[in-house]
Amino acid sequence: MSRRGSANILRTGTALGLLIIATAQANAGGFGIREQSPYGQGTSFAGVAAGGALSSMFWNPATMTQVPGIQSESSVSGILPYGAHTPEFGSVLAAPPFGFPGTTNTAESAFVPAGYLSYQYSPNLWFGLSINAPFGLSLSFPDRWAGRDFAAGPTNLHTYNATPSIAYRFNDWLSVGAGVQIQYATEVLTRGLGATPGAEFVIKGNGWGYGFTAGATLTPTPTTTIGLGWRSYINQKVDSTLNTSVLLPLTTVGSISTTVKAPDTVSLGIRQRLDPLWTVMATAEWSNWSRIGTSVWTAPGGVATISGFPVTLPFQYKDGWFFSGGAEYKWTDRLTVRGGIGYEISPVKDQVREPLIPDNDRVWASIGATWQVFRGLHFDLAYSHIWVKDSTINISAGSGNPWFIPLGTAPYVGTVNAHVDILSGSLVFRWDEVAAPARTALITK
Repeated sequence: MSRRGSANILRTGTALGLLIIATAQANAGGFGIREQSPYGQGTSFAGVAAGGALSSMFWNPATMTQVPGIQSESSVSGILPYGAHTPEFGSVLAAPPFGFPGTTNTAESAFVPAGYLSYQYSPNLWFGLSINAPFGLSLSFPDRWAGRDFAAGPTNLHTYNATPSIAYRFNDWLSVGAGVQIQYATEVLTRGLGATPGAEFVIKGNGWGYGFTAGATLTPTPTTTIGLGWRSYINQKVDSTLNTSVLLPLTTVGSISTTVKAPDTVSLGIRQRLDPLWTVMATAEWSNWSRIGTSVWTAPGGVATISGFPVTLPFQYKDGWFFSGGAEYKWTDRLTVRGGIGYEISPVKDQVREPLIPDNDRVWASIGATWQVFRGLHFDLAYSHIWVKDSTINISAGSGNPWFIPLGTAPYVGTVNAHVDILSGSLVFRWDEVAAPARTALITK
């Protein structure tokens, strides 16, 4: 092995270690986290499955074949959500001391790192690794509020997903890729027990899940790239412990477990270069959230119960859709700017909405830029604002909402006002070919 080859492998190992260390601190916000690519975020993820950046491999591993040599991308997104709950008539606990004003923000800000590494082994074969937090939740509710039976205290879900991948380029117009997902999750779920302040139950646990990724890119013309990517579903096993702050009959205390059926996702992207300066792109994405159904917690002796009622998470979502379009402009040889808009159809409908995940349809608006520091090193920056449609929550005997348990929970009716701001950045480095910009010669007489 040549000295240069040994040095490249050493650099690759160092980059991989840095990515793993950085991503181990992930603190995700939101159940499904789209913020995996600052480059893609700059156009509201328009065309991201067709490539454009190393981080496109999250949606489509075949896009690695667009990235020569040994490259890494380290990114972080700051998610700044706002969600204000306003109890309304029909909430049994809306009167003091439980009700609180609608200006209270229950959503918590979070940083979401992501890391990518690709290695071109031969002219047509690539190996890669991505480390992400694809699902997450971070909320905190006061004890004395009208919806305490459905959300009380801190609740969070953190996922850590590593995906080793391989990609092969058959020719100039066809590439394919595949990978294996290895996911670890931790969760804390806190809910109140009736109208007694301080009475609550807490479920804490962790577990592993596994899945796959696959994709292909087509380049029918030198200026057109089409990408189709698939991230498989993951049956996320969670082994946990249930504890209550008060003694209750017919209640399972101790070890319980469940499986959350996370969705598979299919992304279609297209990138069309109009001229040397302008490129336009578009995305259509489907998420199979309808498979999540209801997660039932079980104990060694059967279904886990609280006061005789089964402990369940009746998500009952529909499928989700996301559409976006965008454009980028090469301002100078070193600066490229981009922008895009998107529309997301939420899988959470009025009939099943609850305070922990009060999601609704949303509109994205994004801007971004790439700054080439020198050959082999550049930065991507992006900002997005998300307008979330005002949501209604009705968990009562007559609503049909599956989160309501007769004789076990106090009805809650309310509205939610929400929006999200996202700032993200990434550093992209080519380890096997770096050259500083040429210096201008000093002119003297």
